[in-house]
Parts: sequence; structure tokens; C-alpha cells
Amino acid sequence: FDETKRQTGFYRYRQLLSARFGRWWKTNLLTLAGFAPLAAGVFYAVASTSVLVLLPASLLGGMIAGPFLAGMYDAILRGLRDDPLPWWEGYQRAWKQNWKSSLIPGALLGLILGTYTFTAMLFWWAERAPSLGTVTLYLFALLAVLIVNTLYWPQLVLFRQKASVRLRNCLLFCIKYFWRILGVGVLQLACLAVFVLFAPWTLLLLPVLGVWYILFLSQFLIYPQMDAAFQIEELFY
Repeated sequence: FDETKRQTGFYRYRQLLSARFGRWWKTNLLTLAGFAPLAAGVFYAVASTSVLVLLPASLLGGMIAGPFLAGMYDAILRGLRDDPLPWWEGYQRAWKQNWKSSLIPGALLGLILGTYTFTAMLFWWAERAPSLGTVTLYLFALLAVLIVNTLYWPQLVLFRQKASVRLRNCLLFCIKYFWRILGVGVLQLACLAVFVLFAPWTLLLLPVLGVWYILFLSQFLIYPQMDAAFQIEELFY
């Protein structure tokens, strides 16, 4: 296919991977570094079975990770709209624009991830296996968190809005494109389950696939709808 023209469907997927893999991979390494304090803090809290350690470690670690995650989303969205800005310049610009606004969402995300990890270990340590209803509720809530993050962070890096406006947009988008966003959320949940169930071997994939691939795939699958809802292409060209 012609690499000089924007493709559609699967050819667009191939075109983006071919053109942007190097940029996303480098951004992914920085993102992993940004999440390292959060991972270390949660691991120590779980190992010491201490909620008193978990709460500050999750909040502080998430606050550190927030700007890195914003940088990852920014890089993916620049690729999806064919932004010609050089990689490092775009990444620096993303940090300057988003680091302050990403601190609180990052802290909340860190707290959620820490709490879910700690809860999963409580399930593992329990003398009795959790009921089907408990597991279903746990997975449903995690699915909701993944869906909100999929829609919230792109708005954070693209627009200057209040958090309430972003959350309202998330709700309206979910209502309008329910099945598509549900499918994306289930896809992310399945990917997370594979990483968790086959750990520690899947940790070897982090430097290669890390967080960039599932975020790219998720945004790729909803980008036409996101563009229709937020006029991304029109506003940024």
C-alpha cells in the first residue's frame, strides 16, 4: 500500500505501526520509568500487608506517573492525527502543557491501581475463595475504571477543561458509542488479565509492548468516534 497517503482500516493500523513504532517505544520506556515508583510502593505495601504504606505510596507514585502517562497518550494521539512534530519536541511540549493537570488524575489512578492490587492479594490470601458475585463486582468496577481512563486522558492532553466537563463527556460518549467502548474496555481487561495471570514471564514483554500497544490499539479503535465527537482533526490542523 502507499505509505504516503493516509490509509483506512487494517492498512491504517499497519501504516501507523510502521511510521510510529520507534517514537511510541521510546515514549513507552519513559512511561515505564515514571510508573516504577508506583510499582515499587505498591509491591512494598503488599509484601508488608500494610494499608498505611499502600495509601501514601499509591497516591505519591500515581502523582509521579501521571505526567508520564499523559506524555504517552499525547504521543499516541499525535500519531493518530499524523502530527509532524519531532518526537522529543512533542514529548517536551506534552510535559509542559500537561504535567500540572495530570498530577491529581495520576494520584487517583495510582490509588485505584494500588487498592485493586492489594484487594487481589487479599483474595489470594483468603482461606476461602471469593464468591462469584464478589469477583464479578471486582471485574466490573475495574472495567469501568479502564473505560473512564480510555476517554479521560485523551481529553486531558488535547483540551483545557474542568475535570467535571471531561467526566461528563466520558458519560455522553459511553452512551452514544456504548458497544464500541465496552468492547475496548473488555479488550484492555483481557490484556491486563493475561499480564497478571502469566506473570512474572509477561514482565519480559514490558520493555517491548509495555503500555503503549494496548493504549494505541484502544485509541485506534475509537479514534473515528473521538474525532467526530471532539473535532480533533479540525481543531489541530
